[in-house]
Amino acid sequence: MKDNFERFDMTAPPMRTKWYLRPLTYLLSAPEVKKHKCIITKTGTEGLKPPFVLLCNHNAFMDFKVATKAIFPWRANYVVAIDGFIGREKLLRDVGCICKRKFTNDTTLIRQLVRTVKNGDVAVIYPEARYSLCGTTAVLPASLGKLCKLLGVPVVTLICHGHHVNSPFWNLHDRGVKPTEAEFSLLYSADDIKSAALDEINRNIALAFQYDDFAWQKERGIRITYKGRAEGLHKVLYQCPACKTEYKMSSEGTILKCNACGKEWNMTELGELEAAKGETEFSHIPDWYEWERSNVRAEVLTGTYSTGELPVRVDSLPNAKRFIPLGTGTMIHDMNGFRVRVTDKDGDVHEMVKTVPSMYSCHIEYEYLGKHGDCVDLNTLTDTWYTYPDPEKCEFAVTKMALATEELYYALRPSER
Repeated sequence: MKDNFERFDMTAPPMRTKWYLRPLTYLLSAPEVKKHKCIITKTGTEGLKPPFVLLCNHNAFMDFKVATKAIFPWRANYVVAIDGFIGREKLLRDVGCICKRKFTNDTTLIRQLVRTVKNGDVAVIYPEARYSLCGTTAVLPASLGKLCKLLGVPVVTLICHGHHVNSPFWNLHDRGVKPTEAEFSLLYSADDIKSAALDEINRNIALAFQYDDFAWQKERGIRITYKGRAEGLHKVLYQCPACKTEYKMSSEGTILKCNACGKEWNMTELGELEAAKGETEFSHIPDWYEWERSNVRAEVLTGTYSTGELPVRVDSLPNAKRFIPLGTGTMIHDMNGFRVRVTDKDGDVHEMVKTVPSMYSCHIEYEYLGKHGDCVDLNTLTDTWYTYPDPEKCEFAVTKMALATEELYYALRPSER
């Protein structure tokens, strides 16, 4: 298979939203925002007008709809991952979307965002670059403060609460949570951002992005009666805290279970975990997740982290038309980063190497599109590989690979943590 695929044109200038699409985007967003009775609280934004940067947290597709309502009727350009453009590139360009390949150092994007603010519009950025895995803050890029300072316009944050517990990344069923909440807040004026130090900017953005959806749910006493509320949670909580075994967790209905030792936990209507018998090691789901992170960090610090060689298949996304089956082969994630090597139907070999310094995090999917399985999304500036380990031939957790990517990077560059 010759690699002569048409590539997505990342250099095309961002389009200002077509005038006739601006009310349409609002009308398409309003019903779900209304359904969940979203309360948007505005702080320090009196008299605010574009251009400005809007930094949003990311837990569910509803984030986009709340952002649309919060900034209407202003024009905006939204940074969107390339898979969001599949089959609808023209429409997304017309509504102002800018394409990005996740976790790549892309100077073209910076130029696009400079153009956005020069046009007098809102630059909408989701700096976590993926849905949160358990309703808490994902890692933020160290370059974020530098970008905000370069753009030289006001910086506003939009932090939504309730979107993860309503439709978690590991089980997208809408639980009907209401009211949800969002905080639309001025973080820096144009004058303040110009005079602020980079460390201060990054620190204040990080503070603004501190959120915990499960804690929010409990504090507000919001009960979720959905009978399958724990289903899929084992994708995130892949290691048993009782027997320490990895990759043997399962979930059904409201029950999370370790198939190695048999221990079970019930997920309550308030989003907490309760052991069926014995000690409840972690009642708060994010605490379990951070315990897993600490175990991965220990492997990294002792130099022992490795997935071993995993059999995989790879789908390539060079453009926004469709995925192209690239071939089957192997993936290794270890102390050196990712190495994927596949052979296509013609016998040609394709390889992608992502070193530790090249990625501070990575994008993963659970049961992608409901049928393709769990995968790791690896990117260059010209291609995206959706890499699917074979669950019939190996044991793995893409969650652990995501945690390890971050811990490997921060072990190398601790000052950026």
